[in-house]
Amino acid sequence: MDLRGASADAVAALTDELEAHTSDPSAAATISADLFSIAAALRGEGALRRFLTDGSVPTQARQGLAGEVLGSKVSEAASAVLTSAVARRWTLTRDLADALEHLGVVAAVRSAGNDSGRLEDELFGVGQVVKNNPSLRDALSDPVRSVDDKAALVDDLLAGKALPATVALVKQALAGSYRTVSAALQAYERAAAEVHGQGVATVRVARELTPAETERLSRALSAQYGRPVHLNLLVDPAVLGGIRVEIGDDVIDGTVSSRLDDARRKLVG
Repeated sequence: MDLRGASADAVAALTDELEAHTSDPSAAATISADLFSIAAALRGEGALRRFLTDGSVPTQARQGLAGEVLGSKVSEAASAVLTSAVARRWTLTRDLADALEHLGVVAAVRSAGNDSGRLEDELFGVGQVVKNNPSLRDALSDPVRSVDDKAALVDDLLAGKALPATVALVKQALAGSYRTVSAALQAYERAAAEVHGQGVATVRVARELTPAETERLSRALSAQYGRPVHLNLLVDPAVLGGIRVEIGDDVIDGTVSSRLDDARRKLVG
């Protein structure tokens, strides 16, 4: 989620407020579902969205309508977040719905409790399955199929095999603000890491790393970036040997295939 100016400030403040409501995993799961529902309703009601983000309308009037139309249908905590959100300034009208979706993701992450690392691994794993399975990718992106039908497919794939938070976030990826399911899952994984003050690194290797090698790499990257780094390991025989690390906009490429490519370019040049 790329919010700027007043919207970015609003999300930062709302994220701090949300923490007080999400210390209990069960309550966090409820709040997450409610915020996703509110975000969807706002995206479907342009006139309501414009009214709630109109700075020329008195705050009390915006809060009153929000509570009457949306807040009465959700938990008290979610209603409190909504009330606070509509009192704030937003750079763009659509930012309110996007922000509430993001807050729903944060709440879903907190609903996983101590399983946050597993949640990140599962989101990455589902993203890889979708990426590498064209028929599944097409089924989840098919505009003819209803969201409920796609959600049932997610249940068939993940129910009983993944955390409830993972299932909830994959379902949200079907109907949220992102262009594709894969893009949504990547964003949700980054958000999950950020909730716990982590970075995310995608590591490509020719063979599985041993636990000791994984731990050394994690410590080295954490030291380099000044915060814990969650590793997504991909075994890719095309790298031949060595390692390639992608973290944010940084790429550390120490693979044999990369060195061979460099050698070929020098020969051709």
